[in-house]
Amino acid sequence: MSLERIKDLAKPHSLTSFGALHTAPDDGLEPGTIILLGPAEPGFWDHFTTTPEYNDGAPDPIDRWSTRVITTIAFECNGTALFPFGVPRRPFIGWALRSGEAFVSPASILVHAQAGLFVSYRGAIFLPETLTLPKPAANPCDTCQDKPCLTACPPRAITPKGYNLPTCHSYLDSPEGRSCMSQGCAVRRSCPLAKNYPRMDAQSAYHMKVFHT
Repeated sequence: MSLERIKDLAKPHSLTSFGALHTAPDDGLEPGTIILLGPAEPGFWDHFTTTPEYNDGAPDPIDRWSTRVITTIAFECNGTALFPFGVPRRPFIGWALRSGEAFVSPASILVHAQAGLFVSYRGAIFLPETLTLPKPAANPCDTCQDKPCLTACPPRAITPKGYNLPTCHSYLDSPEGRSCMSQGCAVRRSCPLAKNYPRMDAQSAYHMKVFHT
């Protein structure tokens, strides 16, 4: 098995590799390799909205879709599907940072070398093999001179002391917060990498609705 084979299996589902890492003793897994999977953009939302899970009206459509699809991919490569939801709760943020493709942004939220602040993980595949890993990516924030993520939040919920959740939610309840609800978080949209990894407004609106419920 190879990372390229995993990418090939994920591609028809509008998923792609968002990094890979070798397991550590505290991961609760045998020695092997974890391949992180996230939405391939552009096009993920157009694909997802055609699936049975999105259209059946039942709760948690994207988690149910992720479970079905990533479990199928894992079966095809003799691996095990892992998810950032459910039980046990897996340390996806820690895995992302260890993968060499994700970093802590100046706004203190996760940033990916390709997806920027629009990074999200739908799941991962564990393989009981020690695959050769790609070279770590460069941290995109190191060459971002303007760092718009630090000033893009209208209510200034991103502060030097961290993220002020009540301030964020109060703003989203106001008329001024409608753009964040319909187009996605202004901080995430401000990342220059968002231009290279566009996300549909409908996708961002869906996630904002789930976040703000």
